[in-house]
Amino acid sequence: MSPELRTPWRIGPVEVPTRVVLAPMAGVSVQAFRRQGRRFGAGLVCSEMVSCAGLAHRNERTQSYLLIAADEHPLSVQIFGADPDAMAEAARIVEAAGADIVDLNLGCPVRKVTKTGAGATLLEDPDLASRIVDAVARAVSVPVTVKMRRGLEAGSRAALAAGPRLVEAGAQALALHPRSATQMYSGAADHALTAELVQIVGVPVIASGDIGSRERAREVLEQTGCAAVMVARAAQGNPWVISEIVDGASEAPSRAEVAGELLAFMSETARELGERRATGFLKKFYGWYLGHGRFPKPFKQELLGLATVAEVERRILAAEPAAADVRDRLLAGAARGDETLLALPVSAHGGG
Repeated sequence: MSPELRTPWRIGPVEVPTRVVLAPMAGVSVQAFRRQGRRFGAGLVCSEMVSCAGLAHRNERTQSYLLIAADEHPLSVQIFGADPDAMAEAARIVEAAGADIVDLNLGCPVRKVTKTGAGATLLEDPDLASRIVDAVARAVSVPVTVKMRRGLEAGSRAALAAGPRLVEAGAQALALHPRSATQMYSGAADHALTAELVQIVGVPVIASGDIGSRERAREVLEQTGCAAVMVARAAQGNPWVISEIVDGASEAPSRAEVAGELLAFMSETARELGERRATGFLKKFYGWYLGHGRFPKPFKQELLGLATVAEVERRILAAEPAAADVRDRLLAGAARGDETLLALPVSAHGGG
């Protein structure tokens, strides 16, 4: 029998209240996205991957990823790189910033990451990957976890070869997206591989890949014996899928709820990133939220042509005035008081 999705579980000393983890996604997993995920029932939320080199060089945009709010916890901050000492130093920085877990990226398939020897490339060098895990685990007191792909090439079983060694080096949980780096997001996630990994390691395994419904989440939990499932693309502009998976909530949101949730997300993102960065960052979210037949297709294109977040907000409210009440209620309930940012001698939201 698979565990119920509301059953708490643990990564080392960290209790995770539900069996759904909101995945780290580059260009998506800002603080506003993570806080929203926790509000909808994700037991653990993750930052987008943070460059250990960017942290070492005090890159302003990299540092802005370390803005952490009280209502995010438990929070995992993911770092990437290929040098054990640099990764250990980056881990110390994110622990000091308030992360509950340090996650190591051994899964990114993007060429600009893999060509540096980081991301999924590390699965082809388990000696180096183990040294990185060992260095990070020795550097911090919080749990260290690893997110992996199956390997670089289709059919690779590199994750199964590396997994036990990473645990021996100090990893207290593993997340597996059982596609190869060359597959990117094509084809189907092979969760038979996830089941094999569960059998050979003695730590919790999180199953990632193609988790988009409660039925699929329960099926993967049952078939693999994993501790939790990780939701990624299915939650982009659709936080309701998290509550559907966790609690079986099946009622579709109204147009006012969708628009109000987007407006609140826009407001929090602009506060976090600054108006200039938020204007470009938010464009992809308009289609994610307003698609699925929720609003006419031309409406999204109209929003993309507007120059500021404020203009987009006015246009959405003109189309759905009732969204204002939803937005205001969400913003009034958002805990803002306990955000922390590592005290570094630069602004949090500059360029870089």
